[in-house]
Amino acid sequence: MKIDQCVGAQNPNQKEAMELEKKLIETQSVRKGPLYKIKNDPRKTRVGRIIEAISIDELPQLFNVLKGDMGLVGPRPHQPREVEKYEMWQKRTLSIKPGVTGLAQISGRSDLSFADEARLDIYYIENWSLWMDIEIIFKTFFVLLKKRKNL
Repeated sequence: MKIDQCVGAQNPNQKEAMELEKKLIETQSVRKGPLYKIKNDPRKTRVGRIIEAISIDELPQLFNVLKGDMGLVGPRPHQPREVEKYEMWQKRTLSIKPGVTGLAQISGRSDLSFADEARLDIYYIENWSLWMDIEIIFKTFFVLLKKRKNL
């Protein structure tokens, strides 16, 4: 991400960056609902596009797993401003620790609607088993090798 277009609090131009992001979400988001996915995001650097395309942008999450803030498997974490837009039933996905991978990720990744993603996450929560976690982790490696549609 280009540093001057980062929406984080560390950016002195955060307000302008947030406005740009809002405009990009309205015009280029390929997802509907509380989550967004900006297609051909002009804020990404060339290196950033490559890192995201091969999914190594997720590797730092392993530090969160080691710290105990996340699990390997579970619903994906979302930004607080996205969670604010959840419908009540979708908030059930917040009842367990988020994970680096999950049932929604192996079932369609960002190609799913948020409602479908939430349904899969709730199914995982209600039907959890060690075997299901092993299966999800195993399938994750194969999913990572496939090219995503909405990038």
